[in-house]
Amino acid sequence: MSADGRPPLSVLAGVRVLSFTQFLLGPSGVQFLADLGADVVKIEPPGGTLWERNWAGCDLYLNGVSAFFLLAHRNQRSLTLDLKTDDGRAVARRLVEGADVLVQNFRPGVLERWGLGWEDASAINPRLIYVAASGYGQTSPYRDRPGQDLLMQGISGLASISGRAGQPPTPVGTAVIDQHGAALLAMGVLAALIERGRTGRGLQVEVSMLRAALDLQIEPVSYFLNGARLEKSDTPLAGMFHPAPYGVYETRDGHVIVSISPFQALADALGLPELARHAATPRLFHAREEIARALVPVLRTRTTAEWLAFLEERGVWAAPVLAYPETFAHPAVQAADVVEEALHPVAGPVKFLRFPVELSTGRACVRRPPPMAGQHSEEILREAGYADADIARFRAAGVI
Repeated sequence: MSADGRPPLSVLAGVRVLSFTQFLLGPSGVQFLADLGADVVKIEPPGGTLWERNWAGCDLYLNGVSAFFLLAHRNQRSLTLDLKTDDGRAVARRLVEGADVLVQNFRPGVLERWGLGWEDASAINPRLIYVAASGYGQTSPYRDRPGQDLLMQGISGLASISGRAGQPPTPVGTAVIDQHGAALLAMGVLAALIERGRTGRGLQVEVSMLRAALDLQIEPVSYFLNGARLEKSDTPLAGMFHPAPYGVYETRDGHVIVSISPFQALADALGLPELARHAATPRLFHAREEIARALVPVLRTRTTAEWLAFLEERGVWAAPVLAYPETFAHPAVQAADVVEEALHPVAGPVKFLRFPVELSTGRACVRRPPPMAGQHSEEILREAGYADADIARFRAAGVI
């Protein structure tokens, strides 16, 4: 039951997902499915050696548990399995028999070497939905190169389009490609489940970080592909394709964002003759730098709070620039109820960002805290039909 009394989301109840995932894109993608009620089994190597259990941004560990692992593994079970052993691969193939979805984001070819590629897995289970996520795509000439968020920001052009003219490239300050790729992965699974419901057959889904990175830039990329000249400005303008005032402006005590606004309202509010003469012009892109420069000295004359009150009253779209402490204290964020706290058996109380979609049938909540390595190995193997003697033998041999 969620904290507000609504039942947990169960729209994917009965869907079994095998997660051969690592880093962020894969785990975050299957976490979306887990939040929707799917039974996600995380398959990881024995001994707690999984990379994301042993790395954390800011070196943040909660009682020794990686915060990076915690953020993308709720509502999942863990089975430790050594896929380099014959027994380990045999167990994995048995699990494939009863699975609905297999998700993997190893480099292309790795699961194929273990007999768990698309062709082998679909031969075992013709109804299986097989998701392969990678940096560049399964058949790309770059398929063996590392796929990582910052690298993709560089090659896709994303790092080049932000910031001001004359400044170095400005990468996005979070792993935005990983998370967008994760959402595309989950969307692909949902579409495949619908298709399988019509045909009864499984299918393959492919997600690449490169395509996710380009999809994030659908607006400027589309302008570029169709002949637009995109140039950064040395003014506070925040992008290469919007007319002014679209940007981040310095105030007396901080910064204020002035976005797309009815230009007459902006001209009237600031009382600038040089703006007023543009008010009747339907297309203002050609004058965007002139307009932005006119705003700079004016917006420095008041505090951010004063400008927000003044501009909102006059119909100008404006917002503050907040740091995280202010963001999570903001009334809009508070009202959105985006944070949930749950108790982890080792890490203690952990705060999570909630699943970002609301459905009328229930609410996504933390039904299971992120698992310890192998926490559910015996439970999962018994469900797959293994006897206790088999499980004891696997444990003694280091298979699990």
